[in-house]
Amino acid sequence: MNIILLGPPGAGKGTQAQRLVEKFGMRQLSTGDMLRAAVKAGTPVGLQAKAVMERGELVSDQIVSALIGEELDAMGAGTGAIFDGYPRTAAQAESLDALLSDRGRGLDRVIELEVDEDALVERICGRFTCANCGKGYHDKFEQPNQAGVCDKCGSTEFKRRPDDNEETVRTRMAEYRAKTAPILPIYDARGIVTRVNGMADIDQVTAAIERALSV
Repeated sequence: MNIILLGPPGAGKGTQAQRLVEKFGMRQLSTGDMLRAAVKAGTPVGLQAKAVMERGELVSDQIVSALIGEELDAMGAGTGAIFDGYPRTAAQAESLDALLSDRGRGLDRVIELEVDEDALVERICGRFTCANCGKGYHDKFEQPNQAGVCDKCGSTEFKRRPDDNEETVRTRMAEYRAKTAPILPIYDARGIVTRVNGMADIDQVTAAIERALSV
């Protein structure tokens, strides 16, 4: 099964993708991660991408498509793919169709994790982690049992991500809407889009996704 997982930063895409990977043996194909890995490995496509990035230019759709093609070939026909961060334009959606078709695959489902923007801002801006062991906490939803002391390792040092602020989160939301707007109608027309409440409990979101994939 080949699916696209959509959702703004903080919607829980990473968590849900990892659960699909663990349960169904699927591969999560994140274009950003793949580019970094290809550049580091020095693959032909990676070298092309590196040259483009060193010139301060954006990596072309052609390079990204070649990268995805390499990954699909390496996976083997029996492994399903989760596309994360791609496609973002109508041209990329068309390119993905061709990549899959050339390998005897098809796109089975597009899952969009829907979120409430104000609630998402609260969810993200309240996050903080133990600076020592990385355990996550939240100002409202999950405070340490003893104020200022990590439950897991006892450290008293905590940190927040600098981009976990309201202005950045709302900018990301606007970017997400702008990027997904061109592609959702394409997949809606095929009847393969399922919208899931991304603000629900993590296990409920997982169950809703699994139901959508079993249709």
